[in-house]
Amino acid sequence: MLVHRSALDRHEQNNALRSLRDQTGHYLYPVHRLDKPTSGVLVFALSKAAATSLSAQFENAQVQKNYLAVVRGHCEDGGIIDHAVRDRDAKDKKPADAITRYTVAATIELPYYVDRYPTTRYSLLQVQPQTGRRHQIRLHMKHISHPIVGDTNYGKTPHNKFFASHYQCRRLLLHAHSICLTEPGSSQAVTITAPVNDTQFLRVLNEPAWQWQAATDAEYFCRPVTTD
Repeated sequence: MLVHRSALDRHEQNNALRSLRDQTGHYLYPVHRLDKPTSGVLVFALSKAAATSLSAQFENAQVQKNYLAVVRGHCEDGGIIDHAVRDRDAKDKKPADAITRYTVAATIELPYYVDRYPTTRYSLLQVQPQTGRRHQIRLHMKHISHPIVGDTNYGKTPHNKFFASHYQCRRLLLHAHSICLTEPGSSQAVTITAPVNDTQFLRVLNEPAWQWQAATDAEYFCRPVTTD
């Protein structure tokens, strides 16, 4: 879903903001948005004051964001990507400073010839963007030659096709897993978590060949969401 109406997809009528307004009966202010193909946590405010407070936290890097991403290749155990990015729809503007941290949660090697080698490797990353540029994580993963699987803009077509045929997974494998922020009007820290419950993403994460890092709780990332 789109978060709200956008010129990027003029013909799409359905969006999260409209749906949530209908559910709650409240006017809402989008604070944390996601690209249409990215799943996970969204943040909306119920008042202008709350929206101002939350937006300031995001702008001042006082919010901790944690994403999951499946990328091509085996990455180093962790690192920091400090690389300016340019908005592809605002080419007249200079590239903006952008910083992303990442750690490896799991790796996998599959016995399939996808690109140039008889086997193919992938990594599951925990990614913490320190800035909030458009497509930042996707651009940074491409910059270090580990593009996100399913990324039709910056990814590798042979790997996208392999996941579509082998796992019936045709989506971008990027998920906003959790956000930690301060509740407006108080000093209370609030963590919002969205475990992966998308069927296509789960097919990939449930692959038995994943080698999980010792400190990684695999079930924490992909436990099914239940409702009362």
